[in-house]
Amino acid sequence: MQLRYAFRLYPNAGQRTALARAFGCARAVFNDAVRAREDARRAGQPFPTAGQLSKRLITEAKQTAARCWLGEVSAVVLQQSLRDAETAYRTFFASLKGTRRGPKVGAPRFKSRKDARQSIRFTANARWNITDSGRLNLPKIGAVKVKWSRTLPATPTSVTVIKDAAGRYFASFVIDTDPAADATRMPETDRTIGIDLGLTHFAVLSDGTKIDSPRFLRRAEKKLKKAQKELSRKRKGSRNRAKARLKVARAHAKVADARREFHHQLSTKLISENQGIAVEDLSVAGLARTKLAKSVHDAGWASFISMLEYKAERHGRTLIKIGRFTPTSQTCSTCGVKDGPKPLNVRKWTCTACGTLHDRDTNAAINIKTAAGLAVSACGAPVRPGAIPAQRGETGSHGFPTGPRAA
Repeated sequence: MQLRYAFRLYPNAGQRTALARAFGCARAVFNDAVRAREDARRAGQPFPTAGQLSKRLITEAKQTAARCWLGEVSAVVLQQSLRDAETAYRTFFASLKGTRRGPKVGAPRFKSRKDARQSIRFTANARWNITDSGRLNLPKIGAVKVKWSRTLPATPTSVTVIKDAAGRYFASFVIDTDPAADATRMPETDRTIGIDLGLTHFAVLSDGTKIDSPRFLRRAEKKLKKAQKELSRKRKGSRNRAKARLKVARAHAKVADARREFHHQLSTKLISENQGIAVEDLSVAGLARTKLAKSVHDAGWASFISMLEYKAERHGRTLIKIGRFTPTSQTCSTCGVKDGPKPLNVRKWTCTACGTLHDRDTNAAINIKTAAGLAVSACGAPVRPGAIPAQRGETGSHGFPTGPRAA
């Protein structure tokens, strides 16, 4: 499978200028491609092909006075920008036809030069390389300093240079992992676990372990509020407003990085210690429309489950999702009697059938494990066979690490 390894970049002043030029050229080609498609649609003509767009917007445009500056950057960057536009349109049409899973996707829009988030991609044709001193040598940009937090397990096939809203630069490498090597990275185990995600505790395991919720956003809320208030008082278009915006972005990035690091460490620990993992398929989008929206977003359940999915597939573990309407909090895990719904303030309850005193979250985690078929009977046989390794529909980076962590 393919994974992304992201590392922090530290370009100097000249390299930052060259990167800004490359970001601008890639953005201009993308916008020209969207404009060409929109013009063809309004005129009732067929959409121009990728080859026609490449010839018109790159090869011929470099010969004109209006777009001569496109020759100052690598041609691979411009070609990849055209490919991004093609991918955006394919995704849009697939969403219209209903062949794409997930929420509806709108038509591609023009990229703004005021957007602080920018990216360019270099494939192998660009002849980029990693120098002997550990720098990333990019065409027409130079050898950029890289903070290597870990070693690359294989030779990368491409690299994407990203600038985020906080003004930080990252290099994201695409790696084709070795299945045989991945299978030996995790220790062999026959343990299985059920996980109940919540807000009071981030996760409660079926063995009774409770993992506290760090509440990164709540802890940083006072600092974020102060930074946002300073930003709102600055005059629009001023340099002080740009500095205040950067301060807000860095505060939010610090919160996001801490949450992502917590998710990675916990998901790696669960994957390494358990062969089978059961979780509940939560409706995060629905919960985000309730009064608990801020706490739900702060927990980041969807990001955590996606990490469990791709790590389970990579290392040969089993991840099973049970339906969100399964009454895990209403059913007694001892006798199986459904005891009815209970308000959220009830954290412990006694089964009316067998008299067992239950912790609400631990009982739900045990029921999740049983519903997934990972529980065992008295003779040691699985209650429900047929566990299938989770499938991951998309590969990519789930963020940008700021320190060493497990792959």
